[in-house]
Amino acid sequence: MSDTIAAIATGAQVAAIGIIRLSGPEAIAIADRLFAPRAGRRMSERADRSLVYGTLRSRSGEILDICLCTVSRAPNSYTGEDTAELQCHGSPVVLRTALEEMFALGARQAGPGEFTKRAFLNGRMELTAAEAVADLIDAETAESARNAAGQLSGAIAGKTDAIYSSLADISSHYHAVLDYPDEDIEEFTLQSYVGTMDAALTALRRLLSTFERGRLLNSGIPAAIVGRPNVGKSSLLNALVGYDRAIVTSVAGTTRDTIEEKLRLGGLTLRLVDTAGIHETSDAVERLGVERSRRAMESARLVIAVIDGSVGLTDGDMEIIRAAEAAPKALVVVSKLDISSRAPEIGTILPVVRLSSVTGEGIDLLEKTVAELFPLPAVPAGEILTNSRQADAVSRAVEYMEAARQAMNDGMTPDIVLTETEGAMAALGELTGRTVREDVTDRIFRRFCVGK
Repeated sequence: MSDTIAAIATGAQVAAIGIIRLSGPEAIAIADRLFAPRAGRRMSERADRSLVYGTLRSRSGEILDICLCTVSRAPNSYTGEDTAELQCHGSPVVLRTALEEMFALGARQAGPGEFTKRAFLNGRMELTAAEAVADLIDAETAESARNAAGQLSGAIAGKTDAIYSSLADISSHYHAVLDYPDEDIEEFTLQSYVGTMDAALTALRRLLSTFERGRLLNSGIPAAIVGRPNVGKSSLLNALVGYDRAIVTSVAGTTRDTIEEKLRLGGLTLRLVDTAGIHETSDAVERLGVERSRRAMESARLVIAVIDGSVGLTDGDMEIIRAAEAAPKALVVVSKLDISSRAPEIGTILPVVRLSSVTGEGIDLLEKTVAELFPLPAVPAGEILTNSRQADAVSRAVEYMEAARQAMNDGMTPDIVLTETEGAMAALGELTGRTVREDVTDRIFRRFCVGK
């Protein structure tokens, strides 16, 4: 990391403000070459984090913008390196021209996530906090934003560091007695650490149990709206997204293919698929649509089975409801409440919601029901695992601790038990970045946006 990187940190579109970042040994020197304060000393002579008003010029002296500049010196910066930041007017032309001037002075284009990667490599943040930066940027719900902010503040690292430290105490005690037998060190016995090991295992299992919720937070819940033709599936989709996403007519079979839309419902993000009506048909195109509907239903984590409340329950409806009961989560929507107030009797274990997509009556109950199907884990924000890398590390730590406890129960010697315990410590080290392979690091930061 001996070079200096630069990037536009804001979007490519026209905006009120556009930000350019520099990080590396020449960051402040480059800022000095291009930015002239309206009054007083150069940026290299200013205190860290002072916001200075001045003129941005090209190397030839041409005025590019009137803007603000701030610098921070290593190690007390976001990246742990010397940094500079220019807050310009948000013209893409101005920002690009300024960036090219920086490249001419020796900086290079920063890669995706390279600023945050440098922060991690320079010890400014641990790995789960670095991942949380991208999660916070991508957050689509208040819950996912709160969890990302909690991780960014070190919530997971704090929890796992405590577990790591307790296991390290066991290992260090054992090796101290082994290496210094003549010293006055308290005798080592595995039994004296049973409570510590059980507490560590319980905490790891609890942390691992949050992953399913975390995965849904970040990627959204795959959901499918299913039902017979013309029961109100597309109307429901349109009501939920707030505009006419799907064509609605009185002609059965209008929807012949799956329609996908991402939306918020019950505080959750749903990847919702409106499917073709499920029924027997001789039409080749319709048959393909029905097949896709069944596949969407099979792969969904939430199935919303819709029936037409104005015509009553049919055998076809019950067939679909029975299929929905096999899904991980499902509910029944009785539609067209604005046409008929009748409530057909439905023999099902699934929650039933009556609503009108036209008037909006019952939509709030649908949101509440979905939220109840996916309850929040009883853990503070920030302590929810959000990706498979994190879950894999904690899962391996759990396996090692289970093996350690089993070895204790089987009467194995302390060295065998502690080999498993140290395996758990290594897995936790991978989680927070104490030890992590370079290729894994590259993969993590590749999903970041440029400039962050």
